[in-house]
Amino acid sequence: MRRLATLFDPFIVLLVATVALAALLPATGGAADAVRTASSVGVGLLFFLYGARLSTREAVDGLRHWRLHLTVLLCTFAVFPLLGLAAGALVPHVLTEELWHGLLFLCVVPSTVQSAIAFTSLARGNVPAAICAGTYSSLLGMVLTPLLAAALIGTAGGFTADGLLAIAGQLLAPFLAGQLLRPRVGGFVTRHRARLGLLERGAILLVVYAAFSRGVVEGVWGQLPPWRLAALFGTEAVLLAIMLTLTSYGTRALRFARADRTAIVFAGSKKSLAAGLPMAAALFGPQASLAVLPLMLFHQLQLMVCAVLARRAAAAQEPAPPPPGSTRRSAPA
Repeated sequence: MRRLATLFDPFIVLLVATVALAALLPATGGAADAVRTASSVGVGLLFFLYGARLSTREAVDGLRHWRLHLTVLLCTFAVFPLLGLAAGALVPHVLTEELWHGLLFLCVVPSTVQSAIAFTSLARGNVPAAICAGTYSSLLGMVLTPLLAAALIGTAGGFTADGLLAIAGQLLAPFLAGQLLRPRVGGFVTRHRARLGLLERGAILLVVYAAFSRGVVEGVWGQLPPWRLAALFGTEAVLLAIMLTLTSYGTRALRFARADRTAIVFAGSKKSLAAGLPMAAALFGPQASLAVLPLMLFHQLQLMVCAVLARRAAAAQEPAPPPPGSTRRSAPA
């Protein structure tokens, strides 16, 4: 059961249920306006809590390991987008243009924090480095993700120029407010992290419901046959395999220590669902549901693959059992 829980994030089950609810009972008319308003408020609260939780001192102290963090950032905001651009060769025979734009958006989303830390810890890697790497990626992502999305996708993918202002007002401003108020509210946020985590996930589910409801009403999903979804999943499997290979062998070539290599592999090959979904809601119009679909699929795929890799890495660090018939001598007192 524990292995199943690691491979299949329960939150993904809730996301799928939310998508199904939006398909069966989409919000329309005044209800749609209310859902969008509540979604915007929830996203603002989400990033306020991010800001209130982040320790500025710890983030600054982590800069001493700059080579590791620079490597993760290059993987997240340079290598990933280049691979996303290369996937444009699959349009229109494998991917539709809309799915490719969603894949491009996936490639400019910042790295995840929580799962990268969990897998780095399981694989006995450099956990403090993974924490700082994910933090820096999230911070820069609030600026780089919308800028890269504007440059690579533009208005052709449903991206709106007003989305940049929406990012500043809906995401960046609450985050900065959380940082400023951290001396007063930081203790409360830390003590009630579990309960506030449920609130954060609820806000993300609301964002998903609003985006997919709008997609259903606009008739976006009627344009997507099942084989296109299978093609998208296969494309993302190749994308993840390339990133895992590059981070694994590239860090060896750069002569990083084993613990640092582990942190880079799990931070540099992953993308944040929690950060990407609110950003997509702010950046895209009716195409937001297709924009977040590649990210949702990639999130589950990276969890399944990285869980297996982390367990294998942990097993490789365990001492080998003694051969049959041998006896271990106890150390002298």
